[in-house]
Amino acid sequence: MRIVVGYDGSDEARWAVEWAAAEAERTGDRLYIVDAYQVTFPGAYYTAAAEQIEAVREAGEELVAEIVERVRERGTGIDVTGVAVDAPPASTLLEFGYGGTRLLVVGNRGAGGLTNLLMGSVSQQVATHAAVPVAVVRGRSAAADGPVAVGVDGSPSSDVALGLAFDAARARGAELVAIRAYLAPGTAAVPADVVVAHEREALEESLAPWRHRYPDVKVEALVAPGRAAKVLIGVSHTARLVVVGSRGHGGFAGLLLGSVGQQLMHHAECPVLIAHAAE
Repeated sequence: MRIVVGYDGSDEARWAVEWAAAEAERTGDRLYIVDAYQVTFPGAYYTAAAEQIEAVREAGEELVAEIVERVRERGTGIDVTGVAVDAPPASTLLEFGYGGTRLLVVGNRGAGGLTNLLMGSVSQQVATHAAVPVAVVRGRSAAADGPVAVGVDGSPSSDVALGLAFDAARARGAELVAIRAYLAPGTAAVPADVVVAHEREALEESLAPWRHRYPDVKVEALVAPGRAAKVLIGVSHTARLVVVGSRGHGGFAGLLLGSVGQQLMHHAECPVLIAHAAE
């Protein structure tokens, strides 16, 4: 299996590569670094611009060679390969999401991002449309302490997230914090303690099979009032990784990425793992 990470020379992309390399060290997967660029200057596809096009190609290859060497200098012996291709970045990374890829990794904003753009369009497209899990590296990307947090709502997507979260917690020797957020009924007809008891029972039911499979992972189960995105963003201030499903119970059938995942990708203070089910 391999981990594929997008790289364009930006600081955000470099942090993504470093995070992906650490993940490859934990899992033993191959690391594949992809610099997908497009030649867009005026006249680029005319014969007279051949030298400029070649220069761009050489620059891309040098960029990838430098980051590959940087990964090898970590001295962990992981199998790392780099490639530079003249192709649309988002669609290229999405294509790499098939055929043996376990995880796609992107930074939260690349070299083409405007300073006021919180989430780069390439990262957004990859996180939304990928066929495999996607890690969006942002915030405290090098954090080596704190728990792995996972949002749970009982949906099939959140069950996939639980599997990834338990794997991530075990690999890191970290505690897992499983959180079920809920909105309190707008009426006093349902006592608060009844609501909390119902939500906790639902959370424990979701966790039960995973606790059995991962008896060595310490789990803290929390129910919290409020919107899921706000609760998980708050947890991200101390977590090393937040895991969520690509779409929860509140998602429309045609929506590939739910609002919780969208908001976390923009505002979380640590890397976010979007749990797409592998196709």
